[in-house]
Amino acid sequence: MSIVRTFFMFLCMGAVAFSSPIPKDFPSFIVPGYEHEMKSLRAMYWLYYEPAKPLIALWDEWMPMSTLWPATGKNMDQMWSDAFAERIIGSDGYVHTQQHDGLAHSEGWPFPLWTQAGGVGWHFAPVGVPGYEAPLVKPDGWEIVGGRSVEINDQGWVIELMEPDAVITTPEFFVDCHVSPWLRLNWWATGLKQADCYLEWTTNNQPEFLPENRAYFSPAVSDGKEYAALPMGSKTIRIENIENREMVPVYKIPGWKDTITRIRICFANTGKARVIIKSFHTACESRHNINNSNFIRGCHDYFMWTHNIDFLRSQMERMRTAMRFIMNEFDTRERKCVYTTWPGHEGRSGVRITSDGKKIILPGEGIGSNYWDLMPFGGEDPLASIYYYDALLNLAELEEQITKHPQWCINSSANMFDPADLREHAIQVKNYGSQRFWNNETGRLGAVDLDGQFHDYGFTFLNNEAVYYNFCTPEQERLIRDWISGRRVVNGDTSVKEDIYHWRFGPRSTTKRNLDYYVWSWSEPENIPWGNQVQDGGAVFGFSYHDLMCRVLVDGPDDTWKRLQEILVWFDETQAAGGYREYYKDASRGTLQGGNVPGGLGLDKEFFECILVPQTMLYGFMGFNPTVDGFSVDPKLPADWPELTVTRIKLHKHIINLTAADGVVKVISTETPQTPFVVNLPKGWKLEAVPPGLARLNKSE
Repeated sequence: MSIVRTFFMFLCMGAVAFSSPIPKDFPSFIVPGYEHEMKSLRAMYWLYYEPAKPLIALWDEWMPMSTLWPATGKNMDQMWSDAFAERIIGSDGYVHTQQHDGLAHSEGWPFPLWTQAGGVGWHFAPVGVPGYEAPLVKPDGWEIVGGRSVEINDQGWVIELMEPDAVITTPEFFVDCHVSPWLRLNWWATGLKQADCYLEWTTNNQPEFLPENRAYFSPAVSDGKEYAALPMGSKTIRIENIENREMVPVYKIPGWKDTITRIRICFANTGKARVIIKSFHTACESRHNINNSNFIRGCHDYFMWTHNIDFLRSQMERMRTAMRFIMNEFDTRERKCVYTTWPGHEGRSGVRITSDGKKIILPGEGIGSNYWDLMPFGGEDPLASIYYYDALLNLAELEEQITKHPQWCINSSANMFDPADLREHAIQVKNYGSQRFWNNETGRLGAVDLDGQFHDYGFTFLNNEAVYYNFCTPEQERLIRDWISGRRVVNGDTSVKEDIYHWRFGPRSTTKRNLDYYVWSWSEPENIPWGNQVQDGGAVFGFSYHDLMCRVLVDGPDDTWKRLQEILVWFDETQAAGGYREYYKDASRGTLQGGNVPGGLGLDKEFFECILVPQTMLYGFMGFNPTVDGFSVDPKLPADWPELTVTRIKLHKHIINLTAADGVVKVISTETPQTPFVVNLPKGWKLEAVPPGLARLNKSE
């Protein structure tokens, strides 16, 4: 695979340049004396906000918090409400990835492809996604018993089942069971309602079809000529001609072992039926283990910003179901972390370098579990555990507020969680993870695979997010910040001191050259220069947000403002040159990834999370957080800022301007809510509200 994080082109932003003037109603950041810098920051925000919209669960923690608060003509409230309702949650509780289709697990990331893994497959019709097609074939060598082949049309291979219990059998092949943990059948059918369909297989050591080598699956419900119903959360969306995507977890069956040689599909029809097979192939386990946590956290943020009680009523049970899946699937109660044992997600690398320098490629190993899709993680997964920790706290807050507000009429259920129990469990996860993932030799966090082997390539994103989500001890936070800021040198790192910020807009994603911690399909990293791959010494602009926020928390606002000013100088230079694409035509400045082209820097196209960086003003310097009944503010202003104002904040259907200066927080609105905002302020700060009935201090603080 020569590309990473690929997307439909209609999702991509295109080369970044100002496509339209900034509307007057778009929020402003105001700091007297720094008008130019604030103008640039607002322009940066608009650059990413204008095309922004809800995406898939991968971005659910980053995008709602960045797009819901601006009071503009864009109806983000409704867009996000619809998006969360349309997150598919399977019967097992897994939140589907819902990325574009590919040649992997239908509920997961579109790659690694079965063709890369050495699997087997038959595609009778196109996938429909450029870059993810497999060669089309005819059903040569297939055997049919009790039916007949009709034709291959634009949907696939049409088969009429003439007699009960019709069976089709593949030609002979030879595929290692370890690279093929799933079987995927994309198809339509009529006449199979309530049929107990199943698959059977033979192996090199067991050449006969046996009942113990059997896996049952659900029959297709449509022949594709009518509308096929897909569950989409609290409502049902009907999409014409969507094939049934059946995933069969054959790896869970003891007989799926050795080398697989033939597979037969038994339709268990009781009468005549019609089947259309679009494709049938083996599949890697490509699901992400962070989707459920991100869904919970995104729903939490949506509710806090909108106070949409109907939304909470419709999604609360789904959030609980999503949390139960994490706990059960990843054994989090016992393990105190997200313990991922999915095939290929055990955290082991698919690229190994032996002591004598020989490279070994292990197909099926090292599959990514999150945004950083070339690197394994998995196993005892630090990034997933951090997100899980945050999701526990978010869900605990929602459960607590539901109990406090019986007037919301959110029904209790057997799935309800005790908020105190969730918080206690979160502490256990933090205590375990901050020690288990900590590398005493380097003074930072790394990843641990299921063999107990530690992997540490100076993951700045992992360490910054750990600090951001309060997953570390204060001593660890200081060591992390001193390392990333260049005040502390880690022996053996490729990048140290000021070189960590070589790309100017943020730290490198990793600080140590990585030649052997990858998914097996990314097997020649040595052919790409250091820094020319986003996940090996490159950088993604969006994660500069966590870097800035950690500076606020650990190094203070003056240090943060200095870093942000450096970023704004860089940003002004890129825009003066005509945008990122023009600026980086000079390859000495770096190589851009985006739109199916690999590179070292993530700034535009599919890097939607870059919208995070301007949020430092609201969440960092202003210290703003929405709450169920209002908001909290904990200003941390640089010494040379006389005040900070953020305008046009949409909160609970009201629009406010917020100013922090000289120990006073002033909130202004054009209307007075029936129930005043409750405001939490640090000790010693005062509140001014215009009009006077707009807000009141929380007396319990």
